[in-house]
Amino acid sequence: MMTLPPDSSENAPGAPDTQTHHDQHGRYPQALNVEDFRRNLAAIRARMDAACRRVDRDPASVRLLPVSKTMDESRIRLAHAAGCRLLGENKIQEAHRKWENTTDLAGLRWSVIGHLQTNKAKLMAQFASEFQALDSLRLAEALDRRLQAEGRALDVYVQVNTSGEPSKYGLAPDEVAAFLQALPAFSSLRVRGFMTLALFSREAERVRQCFVLLRGLRDRLRQEAPAGISLDELSMGMSGDFEIAIEEGATVVRVGQAIFGARALPDSHYWPGAA
Repeated sequence: MMTLPPDSSENAPGAPDTQTHHDQHGRYPQALNVEDFRRNLAAIRARMDAACRRVDRDPASVRLLPVSKTMDESRIRLAHAAGCRLLGENKIQEAHRKWENTTDLAGLRWSVIGHLQTNKAKLMAQFASEFQALDSLRLAEALDRRLQAEGRALDVYVQVNTSGEPSKYGLAPDEVAAFLQALPAFSSLRVRGFMTLALFSREAERVRQCFVLLRGLRDRLRQEAPAGISLDELSMGMSGDFEIAIEEGATVVRVGQAIFGARALPDSHYWPGAA
């Protein structure tokens, strides 16, 4: 397993001293109207822009993916009214149900960012615009077969386990190169890049090293990636650590509670391996 030790300090000298916000559960106020959503979205984008400026990046190079998991349809409609057009969901059945109930919302698309069992590939193929947790050839084959039956293609990200925690899904970093070589066989999957979940920790440097590892892996493998395999995208960072992720090269950040408000249960309930 190509993981970094807890005390690793391989990030570039002079890296920003940005802290995590994993102690914020319960402090995010509920977004209860369109103005709340607009205010929260503006605040997140301002923090994203500031993180980009700290490392001399173009803010336009980072996409915000609002995550609506556990939020009901009424909140999704408010988010849509505030301008959200792509929402992230962890559980495929929850995402599929929400898709069915919001087909009247113009331009609303769905990104599935959580683990998918092969027997749920048919649901994914029916509606998702993006899947960020591809981690097995068996799943790639099932998705490709179902997508071809639907006559459509799907943007996918390969999930990499950068923390080395056995409770987390994703390929070990040293398995990724061979995995990429096999993906051109699945013509309905448009490989865009990598996704990871960092350590759930208040120790910012340990979190940062997960992002450093993924960026380094991408930079090495993009030179030898098969034709048609794009590794331009790095989906990493959530409400508690997205600024660190941006500093380390994230092109997509997945933000839920800081936009929608605190969930009923703490992050540790939803985050595999969290203490």
